[in-house]
Amino acid sequence: MAFGRSSRRTAPIEPVTLKILVAGGFGVGKTTLVGAVSEIRPLRTEESLTEAGAAVDDLSGVESKTTTTVAMDFGRITLREDLVLYLFGTPGQDRFWFLWDELAQGALGAVVLADTRRLSDCFAAVDYFERRGIPFAVAVNRFEGAEPFPPETVRGALDLDPEVPLLMGDARDRESVKGILVSVVEHALARVDREREPAAR
Repeated sequence: MAFGRSSRRTAPIEPVTLKILVAGGFGVGKTTLVGAVSEIRPLRTEESLTEAGAAVDDLSGVESKTTTTVAMDFGRITLREDLVLYLFGTPGQDRFWFLWDELAQGALGAVVLADTRRLSDCFAAVDYFERRGIPFAVAVNRFEGAEPFPPETVRGALDLDPEVPLLMGDARDRESVKGILVSVVEHALARVDREREPAAR
């Protein structure tokens, strides 16, 4: 053995990988969120909005939007050396919701992005995760010009259970998004732990 060196080598850490969904209404910032935090080039399945979709795509409040996700967004972030998140952004329009069940398989939890100017657009996502028992947090994406409603008002409008985290953030900001994802993981793992606890006798 050379002086000052050990012949032992530290075994590489095999990280735990977790799947997180990013959901919400049309134009709420799901693609932006995945892109802001992903350490790899995000996979995007965006197509241009066309006149053919004008009858089914509600652009109220997002008139400047020119593309839409038609399958999913995909990204990856390493939160710690031993913890990697795979992010799957869901399509926001009703006509693509048949993909949600497949994307939701194996998901630990989800982020539901909300825009206070179009709060009703995230009702369906909240209902989806509640009905399927998938832990989720609601993250209000702060858009310029949107009225900054108090968290209690947003929680009441969405009729969220008390244990559902309600967060304020910016889908364009990496650190803000990381904070949201950490909260989702902590919430989901805490729920898993509670469900594993033996019932009181």
